[in-house]
Amino acid sequence: MMELVSDYQKNILGLQLPTDPRWVDLAHISLEEILTDHAYCEQKAATSCISLIQRYPDKEKLVTELAPIVTEEWGHFRLVLAELKKRNLKLGKQRKDEYVNKLINFQKKGGSDEERFLDKLLIFALIEARSCERFKRLSEGLKDNYLSNFYRRFMESEAGHYSLFIDLAETYIEKNIVRMRWQQWLEYESQVMKELEVRGDRIH
Repeated sequence: MMELVSDYQKNILGLQLPTDPRWVDLAHISLEEILTDHAYCEQKAATSCISLIQRYPDKEKLVTELAPIVTEEWGHFRLVLAELKKRNLKLGKQRKDEYVNKLINFQKKGGSDEERFLDKLLIFALIEARSCERFKRLSEGLKDNYLSNFYRRFMESEAGHYSLFIDLAETYIEKNIVRMRWQQWLEYESQVMKELEVRGDRIH
């Protein structure tokens, strides 16, 4: 597979702040919690795509492109459940996602329908991008070889997903507008990451 962090992604689409290296070590000692949170992240990704399809059924490309993502994300949810079961771990309760809630605060509350639609796509792109970066960290830093490969597969999938949301935005909205707003999102997200506590029981 091509290198996920290309110069293009660094300059245009890349995250501005890498994950604190301590996070992988904390995740390694909190496998039940991190797998539980991962399972719910995949579940929410599937339901979010369903919501977009329901909200914008007139946007043919969006519907066509996101329909298989729903199936893929739900398949990922089942894979994580299977991994929990294999390790005799339990799916815990879903917890509040402070990272996502802080991102939601940055979404346009007023403005035009186009602005609100753009922010819906970009918040999903950003969550997928950060998930991809986190999965890359896990694939490289976990001492469990099986889990390292497990998360490499997820990393490759999420990379395609976040690019898809950017592509969908540029399908329906002028590219310069998309890129300008994306840079604003990236800057905001880096501040969110600086403020959040480093915890090994959360994907985000």
